[in-house]
Amino acid sequence: MNNFILSLDQGTTSSRTIVFDDVANIVSSSQLEFQQYFPQSGWVEHDPMEILSSQLWTLKEAMQKVKFTLGDKFTIGITNQRETVVAWNKKTGKPYYNAIVWQDTRTSNYCKELQGKGYSDLLKNKTGLVLDSYFSASKMNWIINNVPEAKIGLDNNELLFGTIDTWLIWNLTKGQSYVTDVSNASRTLLFNINSCQWDEELLSIFEIPLECLPEVKSSSDDFGFFEFNDQKIPINGVAGDQQAALFGQCCFEKGMAKNTYGTGCFMLMNTGDKKISSNNGLLTTIAWKINGKITYALEGSVFVAGSAIQWLRDGLQIIENASASEKLALEANPNNEVYVVPAFAGLGAPYWDMYARGGILGLTRDSGIAEITKATLDSLAYQTKDVLDAMMKDANIPLTSLQVDGGACANNYLMQFQSDILRTDIDRPICKESTALGVAFLAGLQANIWSLEDILKVRKTEKIFQPIMDEATAQAKYRKWNKAVSRIREWSE
Repeated sequence: MNNFILSLDQGTTSSRTIVFDDVANIVSSSQLEFQQYFPQSGWVEHDPMEILSSQLWTLKEAMQKVKFTLGDKFTIGITNQRETVVAWNKKTGKPYYNAIVWQDTRTSNYCKELQGKGYSDLLKNKTGLVLDSYFSASKMNWIINNVPEAKIGLDNNELLFGTIDTWLIWNLTKGQSYVTDVSNASRTLLFNINSCQWDEELLSIFEIPLECLPEVKSSSDDFGFFEFNDQKIPINGVAGDQQAALFGQCCFEKGMAKNTYGTGCFMLMNTGDKKISSNNGLLTTIAWKINGKITYALEGSVFVAGSAIQWLRDGLQIIENASASEKLALEANPNNEVYVVPAFAGLGAPYWDMYARGGILGLTRDSGIAEITKATLDSLAYQTKDVLDAMMKDANIPLTSLQVDGGACANNYLMQFQSDILRTDIDRPICKESTALGVAFLAGLQANIWSLEDILKVRKTEKIFQPIMDEATAQAKYRKWNKAVSRIREWSE
């Protein structure tokens, strides 16, 4: 008998399924991109039905590639883009509106109104988050107040809200399970991370009825069953993508940190069983809950990372694919001081500037495609340093190395530059699918496939990058980055 863990990794630009065996090897995988919608400036939406269909398509294709025999057992883990909100009718299962994506800034003015009413400190103390359009609550409020069908659904007690994990589970279980996990709930601005429950005062501020929100469970738990080929497959692990990556990198001890280079760039540090409130623009969040015990984390969010490389490909059309960026960066004139600040959706930690916008600075006549590409890659490393510096001030813990994952960590130029700018070792694992692996671990724990001790034996390092640039040069480059950021702050206000 073999054990297989199906990791459903529902991301911002694609849905994926990765099948792991019980020694955490990748057995098969499938990926499908889906449409991005931009109805107005600053608005970002997805079609919830396309998210569902693309995820089911990859699940079935990945399963078809697995050579399994009668008696083999399966369990499902789900990890997802966080903060993105779906509203649907619990009787028909049909969405009332497109999913409003975490990158969407349409509620910036509403958030500013709430800031003016003095709610910022209350929200930070209860949720660990800042009052920003990034999080789910203001998106839910917008749907209620701007989608007439959703308001009717609310009045008829038929409106359900959910982050993407909840939407998928509800559909996979044919409406039997209306649930989420603590890591996703902690990203909504409605969940009290001290009491670990939906908070009546927060619900009142955003005018969200409790009946519209799912039950909150541990990250390793029983979330229901998905029926496939006459087999009932349990869903045993759920976590938001960044918390899943922290778990997948085996950052189980206080002070361990990882950085994921995905659509956005996200750094998390395990702070143990005590939450650390940030004085430097970081978020305090729940990393996971296992066996009744909560682990907290500090998080810094860079809104635009891999999507900046997508912009080079699709927007500027100066590269054919993401992998071409490394070759171009190495061809660039190292003395050309072009800086790209990709603040397409504002700036995240430690700035939290909803009104910042992107810019290309320092252009000269000899600046070309290679220099702009290099500067775009460099921006990922600079933004990571912004976050890491703030994190070390808050936690008062020096970082000896950084665990990395996500698509862009395969770029050797970027990882070397990251090490140079941070002045620390960069540890890249053999399995770069830390998000999918993390939720596989969480599901495997609940399914009794692994213990935490077993999991620690799985992660293996592929390469360690160490600083080679002299420190004075690195510091000078970072000072110039800070100057570039100052030029684009509050641009659209």
